[in-house]
Amino acid sequence: MEPRAGFEPATLALPTAQNELETSFWEDFECFLLENYTNKTAKERYKYALKFHQCLLRNDMSPLKLLSASKKAKAMKALSSLSKYLGIYERFRTLVRNYGLKWNDRSTDDLIIARLIRNQDPNKLYGWIVRVKQTFPQFRAFMDFAVSVGLRFGETLHAYNLIIELDRKGELNRYYNAENEILEHFRFKNLFLRRTKKAFISFVSREMVETVARTQNTLTYDTITKRLKRRGFKMRFSDLRELWASFMVKHLAQPEIDFLQGRISASVFMLNYFNPTWISDLKERTLKGVEELLNVLS
Repeated sequence: MEPRAGFEPATLALPTAQNELETSFWEDFECFLLENYTNKTAKERYKYALKFHQCLLRNDMSPLKLLSASKKAKAMKALSSLSKYLGIYERFRTLVRNYGLKWNDRSTDDLIIARLIRNQDPNKLYGWIVRVKQTFPQFRAFMDFAVSVGLRFGETLHAYNLIIELDRKGELNRYYNAENEILEHFRFKNLFLRRTKKAFISFVSREMVETVARTQNTLTYDTITKRLKRRGFKMRFSDLRELWASFMVKHLAQPEIDFLQGRISASVFMLNYFNPTWISDLKERTLKGVEELLNVLS
């Protein structure tokens, strides 16, 4: 979506002045966000853009320096989206540089060290998965599916629900290539190919896809998270993704893991040479690793 014709950023009415121009602008901006991000991300960026847009329009980023690292990052992402919508992204980049703002106050070295000393017991995560499946039998197929694909929570939900919805219509072959045992996410670009996060394919066994299809009940983010929270469960779905990647290093190379988890870098190798169809045993190695992981949780 393009900025509104004739719109001058410097004359944007403040959100407290509820006039027609302002209301119309924010509605258009919200649509822009929803077209480019997931609902959750769009809502968060809209909220922070509404709260901190004056920093961008008045060329004063000092209020962001008073925020916690987490809130500062969210505000910066929101203003980045707003600046791109307004066509003043270079102004935003200049302000970030001039005010010495950083997306993450911790260096790469600090982040790696934090992971090294984190020393998380994998048995605790295994136990969490087993307890969720025992407490909520209706989530059993979803949990096994999430462990199998190693995608982000939102992507896993999209894939899970898509299997069920297409199977009801007798159109599962639009998504699942049964011969090669591949979920072809790339056929549904609006769900899986986002600006910075892209999931192209997942190798999933026929048995797993059939199990998901038989559940017949789609799920939502709120359905899962609210029920788990009411029973005192922590949200550890991001840890499932980390578990998948860590476990699969025994079977896959890093570029293969990155590809299957939707981390596609702009390297020459990934853009020009990496082609999973050329690696004849990629599917076998992936499914073997997934089978071993599921056996640990059985």
